[in-house]
Amino acid sequence: MTIRQGTVKAFDGTASTATVQIQGSVAIWLRDVPVARNIASGEMTAGRKCAVLFFDEPNPQDAVVIAVYT
Repeated sequence: MTIRQGTVKAFDGTASTATVQIQGSVAIWLRDVPVARNIASGEMTAGRKCAVLFFDEPNPQDAVVIAVYT
């Protein structure tokens, strides 16, 4: 498991997924990343920093946003 810093680019409250840009990756954004249910949807605003947990780092589909912060 690996935790990486990212930036929230978009949030889908209905599906509880986010589009995230991982720090250091300018051109690649991860889409449809699940968001932990304990994060209030009002906190998932574009531009906020986030922590993304990768269970299997080579597979970005196996990740979850676990925190947002300033």
